[in-house]
Amino acid sequence: MSEDVTPVSGTGTWTEQEIRQQPESWLRSLDSIAAQRAQIEAFLALALSDDAYTRIILTGAGTSAFIGDIISPWLSRHTGKNITAVPTTDLVTNPADYLAEDERTLLVSFARSGNSPESVAAVALANQLVKQCYHLVITCNEKGSLYQNAVISKNAYALLMPAETHDRGFAMTSSITTMMVSCLSVFAPEVINRTRFQDVALRCQQILDAHRDFSKPVFGDLPFRRIVYLGSGGLQSAARESALKVLELTAGKLVAFYDSPTGFRHGPKSLIDKETLVVMFISSHPYTRQYDLDLLAELRRDGEAMRVVAISAAEDFAAENELHITLPPARDFIDVEQAFCFLIYAQMFALSESLKAGMTPDTPSVNGTVNRVVQGVIIHPWQQEV
Repeated sequence: MSEDVTPVSGTGTWTEQEIRQQPESWLRSLDSIAAQRAQIEAFLALALSDDAYTRIILTGAGTSAFIGDIISPWLSRHTGKNITAVPTTDLVTNPADYLAEDERTLLVSFARSGNSPESVAAVALANQLVKQCYHLVITCNEKGSLYQNAVISKNAYALLMPAETHDRGFAMTSSITTMMVSCLSVFAPEVINRTRFQDVALRCQQILDAHRDFSKPVFGDLPFRRIVYLGSGGLQSAARESALKVLELTAGKLVAFYDSPTGFRHGPKSLIDKETLVVMFISSHPYTRQYDLDLLAELRRDGEAMRVVAISAAEDFAAENELHITLPPARDFIDVEQAFCFLIYAQMFALSESLKAGMTPDTPSVNGTVNRVVQGVIIHPWQQEV
């Protein structure tokens, strides 16, 4: 895609085009991973040769960090590997809290541009502090520092996403979800692969096709002043990313929060008023789902919110003036698959609210204090503790 090409979308924004392209980009990336499977397996065999003692850290800055938060609970349980998520913004400021000299480590770095100062510094710090350190770089930009450094490093493997996922819009949309599915496929190819995941892509395409005009309200044409996203387990992190999208694309004009359904009762619930929209991502797990539905019923009984929206794979129950969105029918999805559908809704909502607020979604920060690639970060040299 050349630099002088203009976006082809109903709103004339890169953001809409990048939201709409996601299902196709996911499948393209999965095809690419399948073609590289032998090389990927060879690298993992090297990096995880002492598997029982190898720590896998999923990392990134901002939205890229949330990828690890969303997928690590399921991925660690499914694979039995020691997988945790730590943002680069924490690794850089407190490296001794997360990096151990004698702990074999595979650092999985997610990056849209690959040029964020903390992401580049986190790789350098890991190499400096860990004796046996390996890197899997999952990025959308072949010109970025992370990718360029990885392709010439003996202890790294660079996995490049389709070119169109190097999102031009301010907020990360196709970049986060494509890197997310790619990492899942790397470590759990028997579950997340082109054949199975095309069901998820189809369901998300149906959601997108049902919303032809992104300038129209997604959760109703009401004067929301704040929004709360709620989700359990890894879906809480999907809720966190959803809240960030609203903050980014409306430049904070619509205030956004996130929590877990059970944690929400312990204080944060007090923020609900008649100008608040609550959106719940309902888990597909029968046990977890009970807790989600308990809070959903409670919120609807309270009647304090302007609107309560539940997004679910099944019809549960609705109340007057409330909204229950049932995902298009498909095979039963686990939560890590449903997360893609939930993020699509959140992206569409954030864009529609941005337009409603009179913002320019591709560049919502009018004063330039927040940038597409973060600026103003000073990376200080690591000093060993005395």
